[in-house]
Amino acid sequence: MGCQFDLLVKGNKVLGVSSNPNAPVNGMALCVKGRYGYDYINHPDRLLKPRVRRYLLDGRQKSRLGTDWEWVDVDWKVALDITARKLGSTRRSYGADSIGILTSAKCTNEENYLMNKFARQVVGTNNIDHCARL
Repeated sequence: MGCQFDLLVKGNKVLGVSSNPNAPVNGMALCVKGRYGYDYINHPDRLLKPRVRRYLLDGRQKSRLGTDWEWVDVDWKVALDITARKLGSTRRSYGADSIGILTSAKCTNEENYLMNKFARQVVGTNNIDHCARL
C-alpha cells in the first residue's frame, strides 16, 4: 500500500517480510498486508503462464462437452490475441459498458493506474473496480 519493506529470501524463496527503520513513510511499522501478505508468491497453485479454454484456441463457440472446456497452457502472445479478440467482439456487439475491469490489490499503484487508463480510454467504460480489501 506504498510502504517500504524488505523481503526475507532464502534459496530464491520468500520466507517473510521485515520493516526497514529507514523507510520514509512507515519506518518500522507495517500493515497486515505488508507483514503477512506474501504467501501467494510461492503458493503451489499460483499460475506461472497464461491458460485459456481449449475451444478458444480453435475460435469455436463453447460447448461444455468433451475436452474443449479444459484449460490449456499457452504463451503470452496467444493469450493476449484471444483476449483482444474477445474484448473487441464484446464491445462491438454489446457496447463498451458491457465490459468491466477488476484490478488487484496485489498490483502496484502504477499497474492499477494503467488499468484505469485502459478501461476508460481504450475500452471506453467507467466500469472499473479495485479489490483493496483484506
